[in-house]
Amino acid sequence: MSVAELIGFLVLTGAAAYAQTLTGFAFGLITMGGVGLTGLLSLPDAAMIVSVLTLVNAAQMLLIGWRDVAWREFGFVMAASIPLLFVGYWLLEWLAGTRTDLLRLILGFVIIVSSLQLARKPEPLAKQSNDGSFLFFGAIAGLMGGMFSTAGPPLVYHFYRQPMPLVTVRETLVTVFALNAVFRIGLVVVSGDLPAGSTLTGLLAIPAVMGATYAARRWPPPVSSTTMRRMVFILLFLSGVSLGAPAFMHLFGVL
Repeated sequence: MSVAELIGFLVLTGAAAYAQTLTGFAFGLITMGGVGLTGLLSLPDAAMIVSVLTLVNAAQMLLIGWRDVAWREFGFVMAASIPLLFVGYWLLEWLAGTRTDLLRLILGFVIIVSSLQLARKPEPLAKQSNDGSFLFFGAIAGLMGGMFSTAGPPLVYHFYRQPMPLVTVRETLVTVFALNAVFRIGLVVVSGDLPAGSTLTGLLAIPAVMGATYAARRWPPPVSSTTMRRMVFILLFLSGVSLGAPAFMHLFGVL
């Protein structure tokens, strides 16, 4: 990446980390959407770097929050998530090599659907969902995490409906994202698909992620959580449309 591209990537990942720390989601969606729009990196390389940065963000948050994790639910989610993560990673590699426009269309669709789902505040349940539901949503999250390092939306929707303390929901989600990132990074290493050296300069975003995470905890914005969710929704929806529409038109010969 050039100096200008690197600065843009640092700003993008810092903003994504800030939003994730405040809301418990959106880091991967914002970063992957921004990369898809700007072409700073290939999507497979961006997903790898997002995995590393997600792990950094999660580790920083869990230094003080690990005691609040709902370990039973975490176990069910991971049992389904890890196998599907491998499937998602294989799909990413296959599409990136043969159908780039289709890959961009899928990413745009995922971002749009995720933004619409996250815009709605989930209605809380009177009774906690059964174990099978955590397996189901964990599987969807694993597939999305394997493809785009964006495991958040299905789990955010499911966990925020549970009659759990908000701190438990947030820390459990962050722990899931962290372990998914560990497995995905390991898969990239074992497969020999590490990004080129010039692309790895994107890891210089680690200080930006750490700084934004600290800033969000230390100086949260003077807006309600509902307002913050709406702002993230608008950002994600527009980026998803901007990413998916050109790919759709190219694939289907529109205009």
